[in-house]
Formats: sequence, C-alpha cells, structure tokens
Amino acid sequence: MEPILISPLIIIAVVFVVYRQMQSRPTAKRGILYTATAMIVVGIASGGAIDPRHLAFSLCLVLVEAVIAVALGVWRATTVRVWLDDSGVSWSRATAWTMLVWLASIAIRVGLYFAGGALGLELSTGGILLFVGLTIGAQAYVVARRGRALSSMDRRPDTVVG
Repeated sequence: MEPILISPLIIIAVVFVVYRQMQSRPTAKRGILYTATAMIVVGIASGGAIDPRHLAFSLCLVLVEAVIAVALGVWRATTVRVWLDDSGVSWSRATAWTMLVWLASIAIRVGLYFAGGALGLELSTGGILLFVGLTIGAQAYVVARRGRALSSMDRRPDTVVG
C-alpha cells in the first residue's frame, strides 16, 4: 500500500484509539486487541520494515523498535485508571498521565523513524504500523490483565489497581 494512503489511516487509527481510551470502558472488551493484531499483520505484510540493503542493521532497529513499543505500551497501561463498579465489573479510563506518555511514545517513534533515515535505511509505513500495533496491543493487554486481577480480588467498588 502506498505511504500517502496509509499514513492518514495510521493517524486516524491512533486518534481513534486515544479518544476511546479517554472514555470509561469495561476492561473485558477485546476489540482493541483485534485492532492491534490487524495493525501488526498489515505492518509486516506491507513490507518495508526491513531494508534488504542493510539487513542486519534494519533487523536490529526493528527489534529495538518492537521492544520500545511494548515498553511504552506497558508504561501507558500503568497510567490508566482501573476500577470496579458496584456490580463487580472492571472499567478503565485513560488519565492525563496516559496522554503525556502517548506524546512521549509519538516523539520516540518519530525520532526512531528519522534516525533510521539518517542512517541510510529506507523509510516505510510498515514499520510504523508494526510499532503502533505493538504499543496499542501491549497497553490493551496489560489494562485487561489489571481488570481481571482486580475482579478476582473481589475488592470493594472503586478500588484502583496500580
């Protein structure tokens, strides 16, 4: 897929995900994990994440990006508020800290993108999709785990797991 077509789709997807995170939502919803998986699959399938001219270097950069994406997703997940309602259902909602970590995630990804370009690697949107899918997936997974942990503790309503 052409970068000119996929770049706006990535931006729309990230804005939508961040918007949804600002809403109170049950943590048991799995739709975001499917979205993250689709982004990862499309990112890999679209190619371009690995530069065949600099195979070893681009593989290392993709590995570093993947580790950073997952770490940022886990970090953001720790900033999300998770609580139980009166009926024992776990809910989540992003906080201002979550938004700050999103901004840091975007800045780090942009930095990695341009660092790869400065080092002579071919730039592509496949790597961006892979990064976004991994970071969203990691965050969604950790928030869901926190919700399940809170539900299994059988604590009082509005208990927050840190």
